[in-house]
Amino acid sequence: MRLTIIALAVTLATPALAQQPVDATRANTAIQSAFPTAPAEWASRLTGDETMQQCSAARNSAAKDIAAAIQKREQATILYPTDNNFIGDWRRGEALAQSGYGLRFTDYPPRQVNGGNCYACHQLTKAEVSYGTLGPSLSEYGKLRDYKPEAVKAAYEKIYDSHAALPCSTMPRFGANQVLTIEQIKDAVALLMSPDSPVNTGK
Repeated sequence: MRLTIIALAVTLATPALAQQPVDATRANTAIQSAFPTAPAEWASRLTGDETMQQCSAARNSAAKDIAAAIQKREQATILYPTDNNFIGDWRRGEALAQSGYGLRFTDYPPRQVNGGNCYACHQLTKAEVSYGTLGPSLSEYGKLRDYKPEAVKAAYEKIYDSHAALPCSTMPRFGANQVLTIEQIKDAVALLMSPDSPVNTGK
């Protein structure tokens, strides 16, 4: 009986605790002490840029005017392929989607190219049954959009900088933060938008 009461009290208190204001000084101290050996060039990752600071302050639910400013600012960061071709090789895109390598302490200094770790959040192909559900299913992504050129470009932009499409998105800004190269992003787009990709063939 006592355990039931305690569990109920914790359950009822948790939402209230989640709404408590955050002491920025204590939070920053905790972050700095958690990464005492972080390389100097990683300092910006601990503080966050203007977009991340605004999204964190709003708990990823920014007011309309702030969201509009974020979207405009992030759209301005997008670099497009010089040949205006947004589709690479879906086979490389699949390998990219499977790889979680990059940006971890164990990956420093880098010994191979970064991955996208796409399956951590999305369903893509039928063959891969291990995937996360934080993001929407991307199965038949290109097929559902009739492989239209504007959909191809939109996919590139979302991967390059998700905040340009959805301010305060939980998806990484792969291009803007130089996690992936433009060529890698093109390969990821190919995985989503190529008619012969397993994303669209159901294989």
